[in-house]
Amino acid sequence: MKRDIDVTALGEVLIDFTPGGVSQQGQPLFERNPGGAPANVLAALAKWGKRTAFIGKVGEDAFGRYLADVLAECGIDCRGLVRTSRANTTLAFVHLDESGDRSFSFYRNPGADMLLDISDVSADQLTRPRIFHFGSVSMSAEPAATATLQAAQRARIGGTIISFDPNLRPPLWSDLENAKRKIEAGMQLADFVKLSEEELHFLTGTNDLELGTNRIAERFRTPLMFVTLAERGCFFNMQGHTGLVPGFAVQTVDTTGAGDTFVAAMLYQLLETGWKPGEQVEDLAGLVAFANAAGALATRKKGAIPAIPAYDEIRKLATTHRP
Repeated sequence: MKRDIDVTALGEVLIDFTPGGVSQQGQPLFERNPGGAPANVLAALAKWGKRTAFIGKVGEDAFGRYLADVLAECGIDCRGLVRTSRANTTLAFVHLDESGDRSFSFYRNPGADMLLDISDVSADQLTRPRIFHFGSVSMSAEPAATATLQAAQRARIGGTIISFDPNLRPPLWSDLENAKRKIEAGMQLADFVKLSEEELHFLTGTNDLELGTNRIAERFRTPLMFVTLAERGCFFNMQGHTGLVPGFAVQTVDTTGAGDTFVAAMLYQLLETGWKPGEQVEDLAGLVAFANAAGALATRKKGAIPAIPAYDEIRKLATTHRP
């Protein structure tokens, strides 16, 4: 089977409106930035030289055209990007606190990304990549929810490595128990999982990193799992082998996209090592340090895709200032 794509991601690509100061009249200004977790992951991988492809849906509007242009300029294969006149492109307004941490207000009822149907996804889009990546945002409404899980199932059956970042956004769910069920369905398929501390507690009921990740590993047989801890670094669990890798101190402006850049950096290195599910990863702590550096550097600028750091910049921080 020809696998000529390194990573294909399915899900949302949207507009992040990030705070941009105030106008002369004292009114808040917002900057238009491309975003959406799956698209952010691909943009980083493409910037670092990997072959990527996107599957998703945008509106037949100015925002949809802009996002299609951005993905193409990033070098992402956009043949899986479908346009619809039935809904507009999803918008997210990002609110930043004093430390740069963000919250979101979504304009998406419906958004074009929610209308992705499994009929929009061709079989070769799921068998060509070495890794298939997805999240839970696309599972928050039908028909995209069914399309997401069916696509992931088909990719897995075809021998593709499955990467899953729940990326839980409570405002997008009318029922958090349904969110939990959908995320658990995604976990059932995944070989690689990235969680936040909040998501770990949401899924397991515990804040204990080792206990929580072991519960997930036992229930879902997850080979490789990471819990990102913001500036504190990242906890990993590889088939019971656990560890905590400290983070890097940088001047944080906006944390949007930091987790996505971390995911991209981990996937990049797993591709480089030729990792297969069930195998041990040599020097996993070193790989996590690189991903921590990538995620930290992505917080120094506003926006997600515009803030993706260069590979050499990440390598320099990871090797010369390794915690």
